[in-house]
Amino acid sequence: MSNERLRIGFIPLCDATALIVAVDKGFAAAEGLEIELVREVSWSNIRDKLNIGLFDAAHLIAPVAIASSLGIGHVKVPIVAPFGLGVNGNAITVSPALYGAIAAAAAELASEASGQRGHSEVHGNILDPMVSARALARVVAGRKAKGEEPLTFGMTFPFSTHNYHLRFWMAAGGVDPDEDVRLVVLPPPYMVESLANRHVDGFCVGAPWNSVAVDLGIGCILHFVSEILARAAEKVLGVRSRWAQEHPDLLASLVRAHARAAAFVEDVANRDEVTAILAAPNRIGVESEVIRRTLDGRMKVAPDGAVRVDDRYILIGRKNAGRPEPLQAAWLYAQMVRWGQAPLSAELLATAKAVFRPDLYDAAVGTFTPDMASEPADGIGAFAGPAFDPDDTAAHLATWKIRRR
Repeated sequence: MSNERLRIGFIPLCDATALIVAVDKGFAAAEGLEIELVREVSWSNIRDKLNIGLFDAAHLIAPVAIASSLGIGHVKVPIVAPFGLGVNGNAITVSPALYGAIAAAAAELASEASGQRGHSEVHGNILDPMVSARALARVVAGRKAKGEEPLTFGMTFPFSTHNYHLRFWMAAGGVDPDEDVRLVVLPPPYMVESLANRHVDGFCVGAPWNSVAVDLGIGCILHFVSEILARAAEKVLGVRSRWAQEHPDLLASLVRAHARAAAFVEDVANRDEVTAILAAPNRIGVESEVIRRTLDGRMKVAPDGAVRVDDRYILIGRKNAGRPEPLQAAWLYAQMVRWGQAPLSAELLATAKAVFRPDLYDAAVGTFTPDMASEPADGIGAFAGPAFDPDDTAAHLATWKIRRR
């Protein structure tokens, strides 16, 4: 019997790793699947081609799957996510000039708080996202007082984790992301060029583009998203709900292939082979060493070579990263409501949570064995605010002074 042929779209990002490895290492073929991977540039292209059936499945930014299912921002096409392609993996990168301004503002705030100079190193550490957010607020206020243009930050899509991560961080420190700065949409591969040309002062994007900016000497990584949210669903394998219903066996094969690929990726002994696969021009197309840093969580964060290590930087297969969590969908829906993209309703919350399908994952992969040691108790682990309750979005929204609704 001939293999089932599928077309799957992806963006050149490290959280497409399981998808790429599933195809290029033969895990998909072993499941009887013949997959054509189509490299795209923008999330709107990915969404539209998935929605109209040009793609059978897609490497999809998690909030896009939710927004499509809710019918906000575009036509309503119900999407299901039976597999998580990545948890965490984003970072906030800023120009060296802005990094220096934030560091200086943090030192000033610390000195003022302590009442004496000399303690700023201890109390003004901008590795703490609350410290950096408050320092950003001071930088923003200073620019406004001087009549200077607002700072501009790039993010990948209105319905994107990058948008919500930037907003969550900024707003916690008192910066209104809709009034005090500019947020602009840029495709991931264009972030670096935009920073180099000074079209933006910073951006939030997935790997490897933060590292590319650092290597070129034009950016400093300020925060990993794992420092803002300990566990943040990033990309999913998305398929149309109708397609999933019509092809249950095919979908199960697809999920199994990805689960085996994710396990292969997380075996450190395979890292050299994996990074060589991903570095190919038709895949991610950057130096394998840059990808290796990402997968290892050993990130060069500044042009001077400074390194920061975080084994949570990106999770491909560890800590049940492949099993989609409805709680994560609830958090993303809450951000849509907070920033005026969606109304608050129990029905929409239920629809959003139903996009993430752990039942389909479990049916394909087998018995679910929890692997959540050291994971945040509420499943999110935000640096600010109370624990998140996925069944009480209103309480989450009531916590924040800065919000659109």
